[in-house]
Amino acid sequence: YAFLLFQDESSVQALIDACIQEDGKLYLCVSSPTIKDKPVQIRPWNLNDSDFVMDGSQPLDPRKTIFVGGVPRPLRAVELAMIMDRLYGGVCYAGIDTDPELKYPKGAGRVAFSNQQSYIAAISARFVQLQHGEIDKRVSLSAAPYKPHECVCVCLVTSGFLPSFWGLGQVEVKPYVLDDQLCDECQGTRCGGKFAPFFCANVTCLQYYCEYCWAAIHSRAGREFHKPLVKEGGDRPRHISFRWN
Repeated sequence: YAFLLFQDESSVQALIDACIQEDGKLYLCVSSPTIKDKPVQIRPWNLNDSDFVMDGSQPLDPRKTIFVGGVPRPLRAVELAMIMDRLYGGVCYAGIDTDPELKYPKGAGRVAFSNQQSYIAAISARFVQLQHGEIDKRVSLSAAPYKPHECVCVCLVTSGFLPSFWGLGQVEVKPYVLDDQLCDECQGTRCGGKFAPFFCANVTCLQYYCEYCWAAIHSRAGREFHKPLVKEGGDRPRHISFRWN
């Protein structure tokens, strides 16, 4: 497979117009020194498919939002929303994370729920099997506005070949970790008003903590093995080791 980056958006449309459509898929015949007119599949990304609001009457709550890693790149936000709503219910928004420059999917997404029950059910699952069309992938659970004249990326895939990130596998689900939250225990009084660096994804906690409160709360029996989540590049949350003083 390969990625094509065009200087003008009109070139992407010209490529699509030159394709042959079959079963809702786009193909272009390409020749090489050894093969003539081999159909290769073209996978353009519509920027409008990056976000989908399923229930506009519900406010988006970042604390009921999950990070979904390993999302198959052809999957649209509306399809991710429908799958998660079918599994857990209560979905009000889904978004596909795209490269800030190329605007092509990065293989991750976000899903916001309208109620705590659905949110907890999703993060408790951790890994989810996505089944949609040709995609059968086990995933782990933890807006791209239109801008004219920007470069647009198109993915080119040879017919009959499915790259690993579109094939069988798993996606990860984690809580969506925010970087502008005060400690839920002390409201910043024990850390000079600084934002809380840690989030506990265990369903018995689901709170943000400063270092002082994390140590105090997680020294209690039954909580000493909880691992803090921190936010890293690309909005991807990760666990870190925490050492007691």
